[in-house]
Amino acid sequence: TCLLTDYLRSRGAAVLMHIPRRIEEGYGLGCDAIRALAEQGVTLIVTVDCGITGNEEVDFAASIGMDVVITDHHECKEELPRAVAVVDPHRSDCPYPFKYLAGVGVALKLGGPDRENALFARYCTLAAIGTIADVMRMEGENRTIVSCGLASLDHTDFVGIHALLKEAGLLGKPITSIQIG
Repeated sequence: TCLLTDYLRSRGAAVLMHIPRRIEEGYGLGCDAIRALAEQGVTLIVTVDCGITGNEEVDFAASIGMDVVITDHHECKEELPRAVAVVDPHRSDCPYPFKYLAGVGVALKLGGPDRENALFARYCTLAAIGTIADVMRMEGENRTIVSCGLASLDHTDFVGIHALLKEAGLLGKPITSIQIG
């Protein structure tokens, strides 16, 4: 969510973010949150790491005039949500060769192939943290994301990452996936 919010704002979009509180709202899309966002003037929801099983919620959003774009990495059911777009490497019709991206890895790919290098340079630290936190296989693209992201941690311009490293006593120290986890 942080990666996509930062990217969309850098492109001039007005972005509100909503991260469901699991205990009160459950995981993923929820009709109450969709309604609350609509009341705030939101007309497009872009999910990160959820929504692939949110058929009813996507239908509800459409019924109140909202569009939804799903970005997820979880296994799909036979019937996909009727969203404006459903981006998930596990779709049966998806030719993308690496099926084990974390949700943040899928979000990272949204910029398209012509901007891939610039987006990767900017967001590989966030993608690395998210890939480790999502406990993904450390192979293929995930290994590349994590390796490059960990190597870039100490020169990222995300001040929150520096604050976390300082609080954890890791500023200036070599960082592995163990410390991130």
